[in-house]
Order: sequence, then structure tokens, then C-alpha cells
Amino acid sequence: MLRRDAFDNAEYVYELKMDGFRALAHVEGDSTRLVSRRGNVYRSFQRLYAAIQAELKCEAILDGEIVCLDSEGRPQFYDLLCRRGQPVLYVFDLLWLDGKDLRERPLVERKRLLRSVVPEQSACLLYADHVEQHGVEMFRWACDQDLEGVVAK
Repeated sequence: MLRRDAFDNAEYVYELKMDGFRALAHVEGDSTRLVSRRGNVYRSFQRLYAAIQAELKCEAILDGEIVCLDSEGRPQFYDLLCRRGQPVLYVFDLLWLDGKDLRERPLVERKRLLRSVVPEQSACLLYADHVEQHGVEMFRWACDQDLEGVVAK
């Protein structure tokens, strides 16, 4: 559901909306692929594939957004579109881990597991942190930072 007005609700978590290409990262054995919402494999991010494969020490399906960030850490869609800069995968959900389907587990539990598998100092994977309850405050901050918006889940 799309809403124009920010809201606070204890039943939601709030994340920054990233301006990039939505992708599922399938990391299996010695291969990684990034797949679009429509099931197309992104072919132009081979260096990102290799970096994810090298850094992730498990088999997983990650849900995220391929983005290029500026020096302030803000997504720059035009840079991504023109393939300028180094893309990263901003991950916000973990759907599958080492043979286990996690989709039926609560989101906060999946995010906790995701935090444990994404390396702290990764050059290619960024963990999408979240805020609980304080959607209005997060939305105001996102506006002050000139970011795309906030997603409530």
C-alpha cells in the first residue's frame, strides 16, 4: 500500500527507500546471480557478482537493491543507469539460508539473521538497517537528507 503521509506504528519497521535496481541475489556454491523482479538475470554486474561470492560465507537468497552511492552514501540512480561508479547491493531481507526457506519467519528475525551473514566491512554488501515505531521521525530525516523516501513493512 502506498501512502503519502508518514506514520508511527509499533507493528511496522521502517527502512530507507533506495533508488536503484531491485534484485534477488542467489548465492549458491561457486556461483552468484542477481535477478530482477521480472526474473531477468542482470548481466552487467559481473564484478559485483564476484565480490558478493567472495564475501558471503554461506548459500543464501538475499533481497535488495543494486545502487551506486555518492561520497555521502546517497544513492545516485543516474550513475547506476550509466554504469558509472562501483555498484553495491543494499540488502534488506534474507529469504533463504543454507538450505532453509525463511519466508515464513517474522521479518525482524530474518533481518537479524541477515545482519549476522553480511560482513561488517563489506565493499559490496550493505545491510539495510531499520527503525521500529518511529516512521514519522525517519521520514523527516530522509527528507532532510534529500533521500527518496521510507518503506514501512
